[in-house]
Amino acid sequence: MTKLSVNINKIATIRNARGGKIPDVTKVAVDCERFGANGVTVHPRPDERHIRYSDVREIRPLITTEFNIEGYPDKKFIELVLEVNPHQVTLVPDPPGAITSNAGWDTIKNKDFLFDVVSVFQKAGIRTTIFIDTNLKNIENAVLTNTNRIELYTEPYATDFPKNKVAAIKDFVLAANLAKSLGLGINAGHDLSLENLKYFHDNIPFLDEVSIGHALISDALYLGLENTIQLYLRQLL
Repeated sequence: MTKLSVNINKIATIRNARGGKIPDVTKVAVDCERFGANGVTVHPRPDERHIRYSDVREIRPLITTEFNIEGYPDKKFIELVLEVNPHQVTLVPDPPGAITSNAGWDTIKNKDFLFDVVSVFQKAGIRTTIFIDTNLKNIENAVLTNTNRIELYTEPYATDFPKNKVAAIKDFVLAANLAKSLGLGINAGHDLSLENLKYFHDNIPFLDEVSIGHALISDALYLGLENTIQLYLRQLL
């Protein structure tokens, strides 16, 4: 079964726009678990413009479902992850000012750096995932970092899906098959939605996990959070 991890960054964005605690990020994390999500994802950034480091600390003891922290592995991020001890850490190559993740790791250029970071987290018993595109060389070299999984960066798929879904999925199937043959687990995320998720899952049936935030939270504004989570889970059957 492919797990659904709900990224709750957008909830924090709404809260931060006004100040205070509405909407309550910790309650939403608990509700995501209660409504059937298999995991909760947060992505704290250095400027804390959405999820704050304090949110990450507060959420951890409140949920029992999988907790995934993603971000660029600078010193502060590494310290936070080791302190909180989530089930999974997802490493992304975002520069500090990036609006959102927009590229995967160059695992050839960054092999030694990633190897060192992955080793730190694995020694702490935290599963590691590297955010990556469909470049087959990058996937081959991901193995040399000793990461447990890769997370396929799916914005190109989501962009091309309305035009030609067969062409849109092609490189992702090749990348996923290679990763599976190399013994890597496979996650996916970025711009997956109710419109394109089922087709992606059906063509990559051994997908371990999807992390979805922007589309899911946007849908929840119209459909309600509980109903929306259930709708997304049905796409993964």
